[in-house]
Amino acid sequence: MASRVNTSFTLIPNQKYRRSNHRSSHFPNILDPDSQPLSTLGNFKALPLEIFQIILRCLSGSKRLLLQDFHNLELPDGRQDSTILEHYRSLGLLFKRCTLLLPTKERLKYIHKILAEVSCFKFNGCVAPLQCLGLPCYGMFLQTLTAGWDELECHRVYNFLCELTNLSRKMQTVVCSKPGNARKLELRIRLFCRNVLLDHWTHRSDSAFWLTCILKPWPMVNQARLLYIIFGPVAPQDGQVVWQKMIEEPADEPSLKGLADAIKLLYDTGTKGWTADDVISLVDELSVVPREWLLENNAHLLILSGNSICFTFMASKAVNGRAIELAKLIVFLALVCEKELYCMDWAVKMTRKVCKVFSTPVERNNFLQSVANAFAYVIMEMLQSVMSGEHDEDDRSFLNLFHLVHAQANFHKEVLCLTMNTLST
Repeated sequence: MASRVNTSFTLIPNQKYRRSNHRSSHFPNILDPDSQPLSTLGNFKALPLEIFQIILRCLSGSKRLLLQDFHNLELPDGRQDSTILEHYRSLGLLFKRCTLLLPTKERLKYIHKILAEVSCFKFNGCVAPLQCLGLPCYGMFLQTLTAGWDELECHRVYNFLCELTNLSRKMQTVVCSKPGNARKLELRIRLFCRNVLLDHWTHRSDSAFWLTCILKPWPMVNQARLLYIIFGPVAPQDGQVVWQKMIEEPADEPSLKGLADAIKLLYDTGTKGWTADDVISLVDELSVVPREWLLENNAHLLILSGNSICFTFMASKAVNGRAIELAKLIVFLALVCEKELYCMDWAVKMTRKVCKVFSTPVERNNFLQSVANAFAYVIMEMLQSVMSGEHDEDDRSFLNLFHLVHAQANFHKEVLCLTMNTLST
């Protein structure tokens, strides 16, 4: 069972986590003065760095480098998007090569001085951030610039960005406020973290490193809140975080996929600072953000998070004496499989695997009885809601009951098939 952390924590955390040393295969070692990339500078390589900086400033001042048509998205099929993103990828590579002799801190200061004139690169710089490619271009530039840098250098980049944008203080504001009280700030944090820090990496280990920088310094309860802000469901009309989605109604797959992918990222990449227990505790905390989720949404998230996370989460309940809670979760795993047309034999095989966690035949039998009882209890609960007239206008409650009855039938059919196959062998 995940431990709960004191929610009164309000201090801005220290930045202290690192990633493993990693160099991207996309870029050769530019720190070697005899390596090929220096030759791409042509005659400029013979110039002193100070002269080269003057040339860059002239080019930047003439706006030949800093394209800013972030809102002029006229070309079809996203061609304008890809064109300007590719431009800033190339620009990042140019700055990477022409500043390689500077210390990391000086490189960042110099590059910031050049880019500061672009308002759409700033945290609050654009008045229409949902229709703007400024932050994605800034993120592409930084990703190209820092690709291949070691963990210490990349952490300096994160600290520099936090200082530049006051990001830690802004995060403190949203995690210590009532969910939804700072909707515009939640949206800005989501867009900055996704577009600048997380979305452009080719290697999952890189994405996991930056996500760790964002989450790990905070207590677990605040990590869950930030995860929801960055990857949770949003309203299509204004992009703002929908806090009541998981509490009030069953969520569809797109609403949960971002959260599930983030959880898998932390679990599968073996990121420094994250154990399996940490990730399971994070999932447990997430299921009560901002209040306890519908169990169907919790089950759906576990399915999307993959077999390993789902089994580990369920096994932790088994070993901690939460068999009745686990049995009810299995009912909703079956319901999600039925509604989303996932394979029902997966739910049965997962149940069988969890059964083996119980140490004695008596415990296993009691657990299976709890599963049967849970099916009956949830069906009666839904039936009572329908018969009392509490269902909504589109008959969602009746439809959910319909799916659950079919889920029970298909679940038990798969159990019988598994039993008969076992007997025949």
